[in-house]
This record gives sequence, structure tokens and C-alpha cells, in this order.
Amino acid sequence: MEPTTLSYIITGILILDFAIDQVLDYLNARHFNDPVPPLLDDVYDSDKYKRSQEYKKENYRFSIVSSACSLLITLGFLYAGGFEFTDQVARGISDNDIVIALLFFGMILLASDVISMPFTWYHTFVIEEKYGFNKTTPATFFTDKLKGWLMGAVFGGGIMALVIWFYQLTGRHFWLYAWGAVTFFSILVNMFYSRLIVPLFNKQTPLEEGTLKTAIEAYASKAGFTLNNIFVIDGSRRSTKANAYFSGFGREKRITLYDTLVKDLDTEEIVAVLAHEVGHYKRKHILFNLAVSTGLTGLTLYVLSLCINFPELSYALGVSQHGFHTGLIAFGILYSPVSEITGMVMNYVSRKFEYQADNYARDTYAAPPLVSALKKLSRNNLGNLTPHPAYVKVHYSHPTLLQRVQNLQFYRPKA
Repeated sequence: MEPTTLSYIITGILILDFAIDQVLDYLNARHFNDPVPPLLDDVYDSDKYKRSQEYKKENYRFSIVSSACSLLITLGFLYAGGFEFTDQVARGISDNDIVIALLFFGMILLASDVISMPFTWYHTFVIEEKYGFNKTTPATFFTDKLKGWLMGAVFGGGIMALVIWFYQLTGRHFWLYAWGAVTFFSILVNMFYSRLIVPLFNKQTPLEEGTLKTAIEAYASKAGFTLNNIFVIDGSRRSTKANAYFSGFGREKRITLYDTLVKDLDTEEIVAVLAHEVGHYKRKHILFNLAVSTGLTGLTLYVLSLCINFPELSYALGVSQHGFHTGLIAFGILYSPVSEITGMVMNYVSRKFEYQADNYARDTYAAPPLVSALKKLSRNNLGNLTPHPAYVKVHYSHPTLLQRVQNLQFYRPKA
């Protein structure tokens, strides 16, 4: 295929992706003023509901501006010869393919993050601040950025260097070795995420002795779940929004509760949320997601191996000299429709898993405290109670609050 044709296809994909997102966002926004479903009429009072609508509308307007700017900057960079310029700068510093690729991606990702920083700043310190969510200080904001850049350089750069090294050694078979390396790294991250990554950004402390810990331990014993690691994370350093998550395997498995969750929910509600997280583990959702993610990574790398040797990929970006790094960017854009489809499928599976985890919590603990916990979390986060079905299918990894409440209240386990 001619480079010019590929360039048009790349442009078309970028514009189509933007257009689809805008249509979905528009459909979703049209439902902001829908009446609250009767099952959820106790989530908000009238003033709080009005505030939630204002929050959604403001985020919608912001997303239009930020995504449009992102598209225009990307297209401008493409047609103004930005990729060629960056590639030439990298080649002027080194003639080593690995170093060239690292410099190329480093410059592009750093420039992209710097350009997007004003939008991130505005969302954090204007919108989130206005609605009482933001607890991030400017110092924390910039420290997080620096840590993120450092981690990207070490981990992202390390993986990229390894992949290109495999490519140099084995040619078109590089994808097998790269797949193995990425899989190994993914398992390590899943195993030790809370122990190695989280401490770089947050403080974690073991849940102290008291009523809550006693209730959690009693539930874990009843459910036959060995749980020695229960931690509280200082999520309130950055936001008032609450969360809880499960991480690790074997001896490394742990439940992490945000301090905002501990503050906002009562003991029974917290145990119900924890029972939901235990449900994910018991139903082997974490292992399934890891296995599917590994399979999709292998598929992507295999398709990449079939395409990467075509110089037309680089030429389509306006780059005069083909390289693995420029071919990778073009491939990533061309492959993005496939990624969108697999992402939708994974979101569908994820929503099914959330129902299963909710049902596990209901069967091993109780439904009412989980329902009240979900409603409280939605209220405190000014959550959307009436999202458009199409928006849910594409973007939601969890069922809507209404769907979860309906499931918990009317679900009956199979005999």
C-alpha cells in the first residue's frame, strides 16, 4: 500500500475515533437531566442532585475542548513533519537503533505530557477543586509528574529496549521473546504492585486493631479466605473519592482500602465492599484478566511482527528513514480499531465479573450493606445515575449503579 494512502487511513482513524467519542459523549450528556430511577431516589437530595448534574456538564464541556485540542495537535504534528523532525534529532545524537528509539519516544511522550499538563492542571485544580474533590497540592502534582516520568523511563524504556534488542537478534520471531518478557513483567507487577509501586506515590499502613479489623477477620474466616494483609492507603492526599482494590497472589495478596472509604462507610458497608473484592479473587477474575491480557498482547505482537518490516509504515508518518520506533507508532494507530473492539469485549466481561463479585458478597455476607455502600460512594463521587446505554457498553467496566442495585435486590442464586 502506498504511504500516502496509509497516511490518509491514519488520519481517518484518528478523526473517526474522535467523532465516535464525541457522539457517545453527546448521547450520554442528553441523559444528564433524566429523572432519577425510583430504586435510586434515596441517593441524592434535590440540591445534591443538581450539583451532580452541574459536575457532569462541566466535565462534558471540558472533555470536548481537551479532546479536540488533542486531535488538532496530533494532526498538526503529523502533517507539519513532527515525526520526521524528532526522528532526525534522535539520529543526530546516536546511530544506535535502541538509543534512537528511546530518544524518539522519550521526546514525544515528554512533549505530549507537557502539552497536556495545563488541561490536567485545570481539571484537578479548577473542576475537581470546585466540587470539593481535590486534595492534591501543587507540590504533589509536580512530584507525581516527575515520578511518573522516571517510572516511564525506567520501565517503559527498559521494555522498549528489550523488544528492539530481540528484534535485532531474531528478526520476525522477536514477538515470541517480547511476549515472554512482557508477560513476565506483567506477572511481577501484579504480584508486587502494592509492595513496590504504590509506596512511590502513597503511604500504606496496616489496618489498626479495632471493630473494623475484627469484623473483616470474622468475615474472612467465615468465607474461608486467608487474609493477613489489610492495608489503608492515604488516598485523601489527592482526592476525597473513595475506592478499594485487591492485588497480588499467594502470600502477596492483599486488600487495600482508601482512608476515604474507611471514613465514608460504616463497618458493615466496608465489609460488604471487601466481600465484593474477595469475590473477584474467589471467582478467579484476576487470573482470567491476566491470562486474556497476556493472550491479547501476544496477538498484537504477532501482528506487529508481520507489519514492522514494511517501510511504508514510517513513510506514512512523513519519516524519510524507516525504523522500528516509527513503524511502531504507525502500527499502533492502524491497529487501534482492533484494540477498541477488544476493549469493548473486555468491558463486557468485566461487567459480568462485577455482577458475580456482587453476588458473592450477597451470598457470603449480605446485600443491603453493599447496596447502601454503592449508593454512598455514588453520592459522594457525584456519580451519573442515568448514563446512556451505548456509552455504558463502550466505556463502562462496571455495571451502572441501577443495574447493580437491581441485581442485588432481585438476584436469586441457581438451585
